[in-house]
Amino acid sequence: MSFGGRAADAPASGGRAAASAPAALDDVAHHRPAVTELRLSAFGPHRATVFPLGPVTLFTGPSGSGKSQALAALEALARLGSGATLDTAFPDPCSRIPDLARPDGQGRRGFRIGCTVDGPLGPVRLDLAVQAEPELRIAGERLSVDGRILLGTALRDPGRRSVQAAWLTGGSAAVTRAPLPDDRLGTALLPLRVAGATPGQRQVLAAAEQVVVALRSVFPCDPRPERMRAPVPQGEGRLLGDCANLADVLRRTRHECGTRHALLTGAVRAACAGPVHGLDVRAAGGGLVAALLERGHGRPATELGRLGSGELRFLALTLVLLTGPGVLAMDPAAELLSARQALTVLADGFDRCLDPRQAAELLRLALLSCARGQVRLVAAVGPQTAAAARPLAGAAVVDLGA
Repeated sequence: MSFGGRAADAPASGGRAAASAPAALDDVAHHRPAVTELRLSAFGPHRATVFPLGPVTLFTGPSGSGKSQALAALEALARLGSGATLDTAFPDPCSRIPDLARPDGQGRRGFRIGCTVDGPLGPVRLDLAVQAEPELRIAGERLSVDGRILLGTALRDPGRRSVQAAWLTGGSAAVTRAPLPDDRLGTALLPLRVAGATPGQRQVLAAAEQVVVALRSVFPCDPRPERMRAPVPQGEGRLLGDCANLADVLRRTRHECGTRHALLTGAVRAACAGPVHGLDVRAAGGGLVAALLERGHGRPATELGRLGSGELRFLALTLVLLTGPGVLAMDPAAELLSARQALTVLADGFDRCLDPRQAAELLRLALLSCARGQVRLVAAVGPQTAAAARPLAGAAVVDLGA
């Protein structure tokens, strides 16, 4: 399961990492770190598969083709980049083992994933080998730039709960060797272990920070209408991944960002049934708040609890696309101001419960928001939304059934 060779002893063969997205999709310099390529060397149904990720990337295909598996791989990398342990990132690791994968002589099976993060340093590659059986642990990790290995780890002694790591020093010693935990991403630990005293160490830190910032800027979002209907406690107004606290976030955006709230209202007007004159929030007693649609012209307002599932999902996803990391329940990347981050929205079933009109409007909003460079979208969609997206500039459709 290891990558083979002595970690970080010598430059890897090959040149600069390949561009992660076609120029037509992503032709601007990446001043904000962003994941621009997902590699699934051996993960679920995927073998030696490379997915370029542009500003809007939509996966489609029949059931079982691997759409959710691809998104799950990116979500797991994001969790690891945020400091999560391996069992948190992969709660069911055996389901990620490739079909028909045979164990080695020691009874070990696992999977391999990786990504490329573009940013001020250029493309930085992260590759990870995970042992899922007989016990979950990292078998090997590699961080590289321009084919040069900056960090390499390998599982040398199965009896120890650590991997042997080597990272570039560039001083009197070519590399620094030390053990790292076998249940955490070594790249995320480097800022705590590398002093930055030599040019080599500073390159290692810059590459690690670029990858960590991009991975921590991924926001998995799956609005759950059944959790969004009831009034919610007033809190700090940071949207959860299931959007259950939508009313509280609308309370915050209404008072703190009138421009975005007006854009949200306009989008809802185009996608919800009946007239919509505004989005409001009112106290519901006991410290709870409830959101509602103002109908105007003397008509009674409609509480969110009375909206259809498609309307609620549309409202929640639109809010995510129009906001930034500061309004979402995600750990801030301390290395950058939120305005300098490229938020990546990860949405499995992006168009679930939406009618064709709502799906088309949400796709239009996604393309507009992502064209500014501050938001990116990686989503799984049905065949109708995929067909509508194919001719649109700025949208890349990955058909796993082709």
